[in-house]
Amino acid sequence: MAIHVLLVEDDELLVKRIQSHFQNTEFFISVDDTGARALEQVEQSVKENNPIRLAIVDVVLPHHDGLQLARELNTLTNVGVIVLSSRDSQADRIAGLAQGADDYICKPVDLLELELRMRAVYKRLASQFQQQDDEEEEYIEYADFKLHPDNRTLINPQGYESRLTEAEHKVLICLIANAGKATSREKISEDIGQVDWSPNDRTVDVLVGRLRKKLGDEKEQKRIVTVRGKGYMLST
Repeated sequence: MAIHVLLVEDDELLVKRIQSHFQNTEFFISVDDTGARALEQVEQSVKENNPIRLAIVDVVLPHHDGLQLARELNTLTNVGVIVLSSRDSQADRIAGLAQGADDYICKPVDLLELELRMRAVYKRLASQFQQQDDEEEEYIEYADFKLHPDNRTLINPQGYESRLTEAEHKVLICLIANAGKATSREKISEDIGQVDWSPNDRTVDVLVGRLRKKLGDEKEQKRIVTVRGKGYMLST
């Protein structure tokens, strides 16, 4: 089966070079030239049973910060992230890796080097992908939904099955553990491994919003309730 790769790059010539290079390999390249739909494409690929495994992200994108996108992909998805940049200082490399990138490649891009690094990142993550695919079905049942604690599969009341990212899974586990009472955004942020939380950080809100969609929450009946001034609560 082809290894699905998302290329987030606005340089049309470079995109064509990369697509041409990987045309006869096991890598299948999808393209987002702005980064605006990257998270949506990753989520859609899972629904279509052709999950994106790697994302190659240019640092400089129109209307989008590539390093911020790398951080979002690292926090909200399970894909391996490779950053492309024309900046080659040690500080820039450290900044890229600090945002959650699995690798950092300087431009101009050597296509053979890119391929070898993609293979290396995928090899490091392959066992994780395989483990997720092979997990036995053992679920935590809560209210009207079921959650697989190992492979992070969620089944909503309508029977729709979706795979949670690691961060989404941690948020839901935190809410289940504190069901019926409000849990602060800071506490949830700590549980997903964010030690630098601030009141302006919207990561938890994004994750809760994605969970609500996967739970099938409706305006008339919400399983995850916003408690004004306190945080979020899983209704009992």
